[in-house]
Amino acid sequence: MVQQASSLDCDVVIVNYNSGALLTDCVTSVLKAGAAHAIIVDNASNDTSLNCLERAYQADARIIIIRNHANLGFAKACNIGAQVSSAPYILFLNPDTTIEESTINRMIEVIDSEHDIGMVGGMLCNMDGTEQPGGRRVFPTPRRAFIRAFGLSQLGRYFPTLFSDFLLHKEPLPTEPVRVEAISGACMLVSRETLEDVGPLDEGYYMHCEDLDWCMRYWQKGWQVFFVPDAKIYHVWGGCSRSRPIFVEWHKHKGMMRFYRKFFHHQYPGILMWLVGLGVWLRFGLIAIYYSARHVARWLGLLRA
Repeated sequence: MVQQASSLDCDVVIVNYNSGALLTDCVTSVLKAGAAHAIIVDNASNDTSLNCLERAYQADARIIIIRNHANLGFAKACNIGAQVSSAPYILFLNPDTTIEESTINRMIEVIDSEHDIGMVGGMLCNMDGTEQPGGRRVFPTPRRAFIRAFGLSQLGRYFPTLFSDFLLHKEPLPTEPVRVEAISGACMLVSRETLEDVGPLDEGYYMHCEDLDWCMRYWQKGWQVFFVPDAKIYHVWGGCSRSRPIFVEWHKHKGMMRFYRKFFHHQYPGILMWLVGLGVWLRFGLIAIYYSARHVARWLGLLRA
């Protein structure tokens, strides 16, 4: 009789950059869930996150810390962690998350339920248990991204075929695991077998969109991607990015352009891809102006006080 896999067969890779006390909370939840190891790949943090973790878990063999000399980006750091891991399953998890004790076991149960399931993700939740965007989605084709960028997805309630969004969190929550096109990089469980078949994350992405790229490559290799609604991950929204929003948005938009060029340039005429690029960078410009204005407003408020 073949023994069923469990959380003890899973290493958890956590990429850290200045996540403060959230990192210790994340690792604590991972160890309570029974993971074999928590592999923390630190991208040259300059806060107290690693110090807090080391004080909480002195000489715990389940914790492996890798200190990068610089911020190498999310994809590259994930790949470094995967290379250190020797477990048959690897869970990539954001440091601003905590998981329930049953989450890893449940995700492994689903990935093992069918021979062609290659990647699974859980339900990203706010701290009150409501679902966050991004945990289940379809691929943001240039048309879908254009619709969302300019607010046309609001028309989806009246014309769902024409103006559908690529985020699915507003759809009814499924009662059982379901096939989806893409999940979130905040929580991705893969088997070592499929990782070796598909290859590591594309390090051409610095942060954001590398998860979409990986999901696309899994599908192209014939592996299915599943969303598991009863595997809950509590996510502090923006917990690791709110201190530098324009930097994050720059890399998010840059990553989206890389994703489009890599997978869609053959399907769209040159002029259309040019317009998509214009729309992407116009959106970034508006977001940058918004965050800059907020920063100035806060500074002036402090100055007057």
